[in-house]
Amino acid sequence: MRNRRLWAAFSLLFVLVLVIAGCSSNQKEESKVNKEPYSKQELLLGTYVQIRIYDDGKKDVLDQAFDRIKKLGDEITVNESGSEIDAINEKAGIEPVKVSDDVYTLLKRAYEYSEDSNGGFDMAIGPITQLWHIGFDDARKPSQEEIDQALKLVDYHKVVLDDKEKTVYLEEKGMALDLGAIAKGYITDEVVEVLKDNGVTTAIIDLGGNVYVLGHSPRGEDEDWNVGIQDPNKARNTVIGTVKERDKTLVTSGIYERYLKVNGETYHHLFDPTTGYPFDNDIAGVTIITNKSIDGDGLSTAVFSMGVKKGLEYAEGLKDVDVIFVTKDDKVYVSKDIEETFVLGEDSGYTMGDRSELE
Repeated sequence: MRNRRLWAAFSLLFVLVLVIAGCSSNQKEESKVNKEPYSKQELLLGTYVQIRIYDDGKKDVLDQAFDRIKKLGDEITVNESGSEIDAINEKAGIEPVKVSDDVYTLLKRAYEYSEDSNGGFDMAIGPITQLWHIGFDDARKPSQEEIDQALKLVDYHKVVLDDKEKTVYLEEKGMALDLGAIAKGYITDEVVEVLKDNGVTTAIIDLGGNVYVLGHSPRGEDEDWNVGIQDPNKARNTVIGTVKERDKTLVTSGIYERYLKVNGETYHHLFDPTTGYPFDNDIAGVTIITNKSIDGDGLSTAVFSMGVKKGLEYAEGLKDVDVIFVTKDDKVYVSKDIEETFVLGEDSGYTMGDRSELE
């Protein structure tokens, strides 16, 4: 299961880079932007991570960016022992744990999203995700009794953050944080800062579903990037369409990423913190386009929980946020601000949905 997920993530990474890189063929010779980027790829954070820098003479920045990813990944992960999040979970109901500035900043944002997501996101959902463990070899469907017991421990209100001491305390034994829904977004934003601090102006960052396109396309200063949107219902090396963006992040969540099949029924990895089961609606995938990748992470979970109609209304009420929904019945819905820039693939097999028919 895990190897399948990693290779699937690689396929998604490849197709996104393929679509994006296709914009560079007419790059001007006098530009300091290279036709062929400096590129580095590694297996990190449970996925394939790739960074491509197009600025001449900035190859060394790749190593700095990957060092930042590795450092943050070691501090945040809940899938390997020794991380700061793991230490917090081990001390649940016992004592507060002092954490680094990076982890504390992420936890503060996670708390804010737990409050603002209308129940769609809860930073303390660890007991449920650990119970199902979807995406790992020991994944299973728990009994209803197990789910009911785990749900009693899912409550972000019982996460105590001390701003002065930079400590975190989970009030009950058995509670557990799981920041998988927003960690990659935070790390993506930190990588963007590393690149900007080192004078990089044109680059692609891809952390397996969290894509950031920095600056203009290599084709020219007046050209945006042409970013492919992954098809959540079919082969992972295909896209449903493209959208033009610059200095934006595109964060995709979908039922295709990790799943478990039991007795002919498929359970995906996006969990409803009120039921202990995966969200049950008509959405196959959702892509959030915004300025910060951590915002895209938090919002993708929130709007996924709302369904298409409410999710569109919610996203359109926010500043600098756009959304693309793909449904299980092969319909695509996009927020109003990108109706003119989103291009549906002619051979994608999808149609644009009629918003007036949404319930």
